[in-house]
Amino acid sequence: MKYFFTIILSLFFFSSYSQENLSLDYYLPKGVSYNPEIPTPQSVLGFVPGKWHVTHDKLVEYMKALAKASPRITLEDRGKTFEDRPIILLTITSEKNHQNLEKIKSQHVQLTQENANTLNIASMPAIVYQGFSIHGNEPSGSNASLLAAYYLAAGQGTEIDELLDNVIILFDPSFNPDGLQRFAYWANTNKSKNINTDPQDREYSEVWPGGRTNHYWFDMNRDWLPVQLPESRARIKTFHQWYPNILTDHHEMGTNSTFFFQPGIQSRTHPLTPKLNQELTKKVANYHAEAFNKIGSLYFTEENFDDFYYGKGSTFPDINGGIGILFEQGSSRGHAQETDNGILTFPFTIRNQFTAALSTLEAAKSMRVELLQYQKSFYTNARKEAQNGSYVFGNEKDAASAYHLAEILKRHQIKFYDLKNDITSDGRKFKKGYSYLVPKNQKQSRLIKAMFEKRTSFQDSLFYDVSAWTFPLAFNLDYSENSTTANLGKEITELNFRKPKNINKSSYAYLMEWHEYYTPAVLYKILAKGLRAKVGMKPFSIENRSYDYGTIMIPIQNQKLSSEEIYSFLQKLGSENQVDITGVSTGLTKGIDLGSSQFRALTLPKIALLTGAGITPYDAGEIWHLMDQRYNIPITKLNTDYLERRDLSRYTHIILPNSWNQTIGKNVIDKLKNWIRSGGTLIGYRNAAQFFKNNELMKIEFVKPENDAKQITFEQKRDFFGAQVIGGAIFEAEVDRSHPINFGYKNNKIPLFRNTTLFIKSDKQSYNNPIQYTKSPLLSGYISKKNLDSLSGTVPFRHHSLGRGNTILFTDNTNFRAFWYGTNKLLMNAIFFSDEM
Repeated sequence: MKYFFTIILSLFFFSSYSQENLSLDYYLPKGVSYNPEIPTPQSVLGFVPGKWHVTHDKLVEYMKALAKASPRITLEDRGKTFEDRPIILLTITSEKNHQNLEKIKSQHVQLTQENANTLNIASMPAIVYQGFSIHGNEPSGSNASLLAAYYLAAGQGTEIDELLDNVIILFDPSFNPDGLQRFAYWANTNKSKNINTDPQDREYSEVWPGGRTNHYWFDMNRDWLPVQLPESRARIKTFHQWYPNILTDHHEMGTNSTFFFQPGIQSRTHPLTPKLNQELTKKVANYHAEAFNKIGSLYFTEENFDDFYYGKGSTFPDINGGIGILFEQGSSRGHAQETDNGILTFPFTIRNQFTAALSTLEAAKSMRVELLQYQKSFYTNARKEAQNGSYVFGNEKDAASAYHLAEILKRHQIKFYDLKNDITSDGRKFKKGYSYLVPKNQKQSRLIKAMFEKRTSFQDSLFYDVSAWTFPLAFNLDYSENSTTANLGKEITELNFRKPKNINKSSYAYLMEWHEYYTPAVLYKILAKGLRAKVGMKPFSIENRSYDYGTIMIPIQNQKLSSEEIYSFLQKLGSENQVDITGVSTGLTKGIDLGSSQFRALTLPKIALLTGAGITPYDAGEIWHLMDQRYNIPITKLNTDYLERRDLSRYTHIILPNSWNQTIGKNVIDKLKNWIRSGGTLIGYRNAAQFFKNNELMKIEFVKPENDAKQITFEQKRDFFGAQVIGGAIFEAEVDRSHPINFGYKNNKIPLFRNTTLFIKSDKQSYNNPIQYTKSPLLSGYISKKNLDSLSGTVPFRHHSLGRGNTILFTDNTNFRAFWYGTNKLLMNAIFFSDEM
């Protein structure tokens, strides 16, 4: 009966919507009066929410109008996106609370501290962070935020007054300004006067890359823990200023779905999350169920989604003493669309999100004391559980990578310290100025454990996202777990880059080891300046210093710049990029002399990235971001649709990211082959392996595990195959440090992130296997035994010469989510040193 009612309701409102009779009455609760001094959404936007998709600029305009008109709202501009859109936050509460906001904030943070028992919880308001549409093409959340903000600003009556007295709402109307703007443009420009509900209409099929992601095509709902993007940094700063009791994350899912709210599948909850967290989440769910029952909307609650990866918005609060709640609304992906549940209209999706926003606030008000007590107990218990001792991490050759991990710790309010002296632990040397020490016994002890632990045993074998994210491994840093905090130096409150040594002026040559993270940025600038540079293929020693494989040499003789100009230029480059460059007075070394043929001349790379239909936007965006934001290296984005008509001779390297399906035709393949034979290098990722093999660009023999289902019922079929997926885990590989692909790596082993089941058989010639998985490669995360057996001894990297050019393959993403710093240099080596392979 409820199902029938929902369909009839959807059809009715589609009919009225198509006739443009939509009004606020459809959304707002009955029996509430509204302050006429507060502007309605349509008075600012020019339309009732749901008629059009709100663009981000209009969303901000309305929020500013509310803040100006209502004493219940203050608005904060927390920074800019990559496209210079404001990252705003509204603080919504009673006028009385606004007058004491800093005191309330201070007391609330005190709940996480050792003196929390002095607080009178009974008199404290709860804090709710409400965030909308972190995926830009899941717009019902941000459009619902227009209504929620209006309701909270203009609503009158005892119930609303009681709510605002007892709850402070941190209101984030658009987690993803750039993506929301991009999708609103698409949906609005493809809307017909007579709305077409055919799912095959252009309106419901965005052009690549779609509006889901931010400017660089990142899924920002995976960045709460790594905090690499400006939008994430703004909200994480707000989170740690307040430590909200509840954080909501409004999403959309497949069009034929209904509405989901957590707790989700509880067997997949991370073990560091207390069981009481899930019990409270279930209790909050009762408020959502009651609200949805009243309006007749279908929902489900303990399926599909989990709370394991702490980098998601709905899971991140769970390791920080709060309750994270995910909402997923079946998406209209436009204005109205045919579905299994009848005609799904955009206004209907907005109303469901609005309903969930209000039911959350009702739960927060009613459960206020319980939520505050839970938060206080979370940190009290964490301190009791915290072990003595510390983690130490660093890289004696690469200060920048260690710095950037420390940067993440700082954003999460984790305390860390300098070393008193150089130390050795677990056979690893940790150098003062290149390493940091993190005591375990501090407020964020559980979060620290979540970031540093290696976990290989799990209650469940299915994961909605990655199963491992051990941060020191992601940064390829040496790290050790110690039972003491000996050698604890000064606490680092102001984090600064290590200052490189001043360059000693030379009239002969300058040398730069390749270990530091930003050396590719320096080398590119050197080559772009027209200076000649060479790479050393073997180690050597000169003037009482040893230099490793991959050392860059810049001779003084026969350059476009004078000796003085070269000195000034390199001094500036080294200082800007935290890279040591050393002047030498002789070419005579112990090992290869500087005039040896083992120093190979380098050329300026001109790089293109294949984008467009079929290419995975995440993978392409991570490469674009790496080049553009980290290394300041220009990269041309070439659309696959137009590749046949492009002049490839302009480029030395073309990168083919992972793709959903192969959209490259025979003519383009022939064109690529000719380009490679003429000296080009094609670098492929992930399922480019199959493309390379099918088109004879590389000889590849795959290892395929046997996944025969035995004693598996039909009901168990989905879980059986789901358990064979590598959603994201970390594996150990041995490296041949003499091979150019491994230049800049100081250890003989490297941790690699893997989320594919592409297992490539090693070559019979060992020198062709410069990176090879060890016999027992699992470091952290989940992999089935069959897959682990198949992975052992395989290779994640292949190189093949074709004519005067190269094909290079990585089976997995070396640039994962912008925080896998440790393997970024593999791509840069493939670019700068491809001709030396």
